[in-house]
Amino acid sequence: MSDLPFSSSDNFSFDAGTWRSPGTSHSQKRFIDLVRASAFDGMEVPVRRWHVRELIPAGTVTIVNGDGGTGKSLLITQLALATTSNTPWISREVAQGPCIYLSAEDDLDELHRRIVAIAESAGVPLTRLDDLHIVPLAGEDALLAAPKPGSNVLTTTLLFESIEEAIKEEQPALVVLDTLADLFGGEENQRSQARQFVGLLRGWAIKHHTTIVLLAHPSLSGMANGSGSSGNTAWNNSVRSRLYLERVITKDDNKVFEPDPDARVLRTVKANYGRVGGEIALRWVDGVLEAKAQPAISSLAQMSAENRADQIFLSLLARFEAEGRRVSPTPAAPTYAPSYFAKHAGAEGITKRGLEAAMNRLFTAGKIRVAKSPGPPSKQTDIVVFSRGDGQHD
Repeated sequence: MSDLPFSSSDNFSFDAGTWRSPGTSHSQKRFIDLVRASAFDGMEVPVRRWHVRELIPAGTVTIVNGDGGTGKSLLITQLALATTSNTPWISREVAQGPCIYLSAEDDLDELHRRIVAIAESAGVPLTRLDDLHIVPLAGEDALLAAPKPGSNVLTTTLLFESIEEAIKEEQPALVVLDTLADLFGGEENQRSQARQFVGLLRGWAIKHHTTIVLLAHPSLSGMANGSGSSGNTAWNNSVRSRLYLERVITKDDNKVFEPDPDARVLRTVKANYGRVGGEIALRWVDGVLEAKAQPAISSLAQMSAENRADQIFLSLLARFEAEGRRVSPTPAAPTYAPSYFAKHAGAEGITKRGLEAAMNRLFTAGKIRVAKSPGPPSKQTDIVVFSRGDGQHD
């Protein structure tokens, strides 16, 4: 229990840190902590910890989506090796410590080949990888949790308990789970089950001070709309960070082709603690994914470009609003604001992704908000509107 002060009132009673409302039986009591915010006064503010700055926050769960064959397992195996060998990952610093890599997709021979190629590229002898622990489960029952029969409530498996014991023993800085489809025994489209599963993994992260990276395949709709999401929105909403690894595809005269089969891009599609919309250009070279050199850009130039994108988004929103055309904040909607605006001549060449980043900045700044469209409640949809001083949409 917390040693911070509890609050009390006439409506609730406290007994050795337990809480119950009047009339609740003893067997229904649940232990909780109540912490006064005033207790933070004089305490040092905790520093935000990162496993990889701006990409993977430490102490929580990050999902990495990628279609089969894009190289997401390769990329995250590179992260695992960097974590245990004090080497960079796609040219970025990585928090150091042991790593547990649970693989339900690739057998041990494939993992052997992959790790040898990564270690050679990084200049790391295999003898330095004592702290990289592999759990090979390809072809085996790899479920960590599944719903009880006739229920949406998940129950953990013996494997879940065994992995947690290994986490207690090894105290890893990073736990990689590859992949969601093999480890989750529920329905991906069931919101409550998705939130419970992420909650179980986050429990590991919090209890054992580790970082969880969960690999997942995107749905067909997630690939089509560029979000890379899988299943329902609860997967995206439940994690603090989500990355999407995809191939570089070009459209010309309604034909889709891949100009460079070795090119990839890693996009930040959700970042509770950082900026979304960032992209890292990667290329497959001799069995590993390497970061391509990025052109230098000054902070002032970047701020200018972002400000231009923000102003164009606001200008188009005002124009569409004046014309009675409503735009949506939902990526799957046909009137999704960034997609809709990008097709307009007033976008001045700014892409959908650039307008997505602008929309997120404007939401954060409080300049725009989500409201309900006019009309009967049964037909209302979410729309993007300007934030008014009185908090109402005109």
